[in-house]
Amino acid sequence: MENYTKILMTGGTGLLGNEIKKQKPDVISCSTIDFDIADYSAAFNFIKQIEPDILLHCAAFTSPPKIDQEPVKAIDSNIIGTANLVKICHELNIKLIYISTDYVFRGDKGNYTEEDPVYPVNKYAWSKLGGECAVRLYDNSLIIRTTFGPNVFPYPKAFTDQWTSRESVTNTASMIISLLDKDICGTIHVGGKRKTVFEYAKSLDQEKDIIPISINDIAFKVPADSSLDCTKFDLLTDIYNKI
Repeated sequence: MENYTKILMTGGTGLLGNEIKKQKPDVISCSTIDFDIADYSAAFNFIKQIEPDILLHCAAFTSPPKIDQEPVKAIDSNIIGTANLVKICHELNIKLIYISTDYVFRGDKGNYTEEDPVYPVNKYAWSKLGGECAVRLYDNSLIIRTTFGPNVFPYPKAFTDQWTSRESVTNTASMIISLLDKDICGTIHVGGKRKTVFEYAKSLDQEKDIIPISINDIAFKVPADSSLDCTKFDLLTDIYNKI
C-alpha cells in the first residue's frame, strides 16, 4: 500500500468538502476563492505550490435544473475544469480522485456495477460524465461514483418512484475517506442499499412529514433508478480491514 501524506481537496466550501474536512482535518481544502479550476495557469500554480500526493476533486456545478439553464457554466466547471486538473496531475505526478455521480446511468434497471454502460438522461450527468472521460485518460486516478445529501432532508417532498443508493453526507464522507489511503485506481461505487428517495428522506428524520411526489411531476429529467452495486467497495473494505 502506498503511503500518501498530503491531500489537497477542491470544493472545500461545498457540502461534501465541508464534511470531509470536518472528519479529516489534515486535508488541505481549497475553493474558487483560491483559484478557478477552469483557469489552467491559476490551478497549476496553486497546486504546484502545495505539492500534494493526492488531489481529491469534489468541486462541481451540481444542480440539474440550473445546468439546464446554464450549460456553459457546467462545461467550464465540470468538464474543462476537471480536464485541467487531469493534465496538472499528469504533469506533477499526483494521484487524482474524482467524485462523480450515480446519474451517469440511464436509470432503467438500477443496481449498476462499475462495468455497466453509462448513458446520462440530463445535462448535469452529461457534464459529470465528461469529467469522467478526462479522468479515465490518466492511469493514476480513481473515479468515485456516489450520491449524498444533507444530514437533514432539505425538501418538503420526496420521490416515491425514484430509487437510489443515497446516503447522508456524513456517511458518504466517511466512506470516501476510507479510500484515500488505498492503493486503488479505476472506478468504484460508494453508497448504501437501494431505496426510494422517499424512504431515504424518512430514514433521516422519522418525525418529519414528507409529502410523496413523482418524478413525472417535475420539469427536469432524472433517472428513475440509479441505485449502485457497491459490492466492490464492500469487498475492498473487508480486505483492508483484515490486513
